[in-house]
Amino acid sequence: MTTTEWITDIALVLVVFRQLREGRLDLKSFLIPLGIVAFVAHQYLDSIPTAGNDLVLVGVLMGVGAALGVAGGVYTRLRIVGEHVLIKAGAVSAILWVLGMGARMGFQLWTEQGGGADDVARFSAAHQITSEQAWVAAFVLMALTEVVTRLATIFIRGRLTRAAADPVPVLDGAV
Repeated sequence: MTTTEWITDIALVLVVFRQLREGRLDLKSFLIPLGIVAFVAHQYLDSIPTAGNDLVLVGVLMGVGAALGVAGGVYTRLRIVGEHVLIKAGAVSAILWVLGMGARMGFQLWTEQGGGADDVARFSAAHQITSEQAWVAAFVLMALTEVVTRLATIFIRGRLTRAAADPVPVLDGAV
């Protein structure tokens, strides 16, 4: 793994640790993780192979990313204090985030330095996965999907939390 890959992977893992302390849900809460995954996608997502079962691999890992992202968003605590929505990642949310991001990093280490390249090559041949780029695309899109679905879940929950806290206006003459 290159220095850039290490820094990027660690930055993605640290994003959730930043939220272990309660803080305001604001634009930064969304832009920092989106910026990191946009950088990763720009660096590593040259193409999405479509031959053989490449799209199946991509779809399965994106599904895993979506499940982890939604669950992470659900297990993030949101509450209203004054005029602000506060956010705090819980233990389950942090574990899911590290699991998703760590799985990608672990897979990369295993294939590059842990002797897993031959196992992946055999698996790929047996399941008609046509290239290394299919694995790269699948894991990058898994991370992107996890981030986007987690943030979307938090955004929706934040809006619902704010709406529930706002008093309902009473109309004159209403029965």
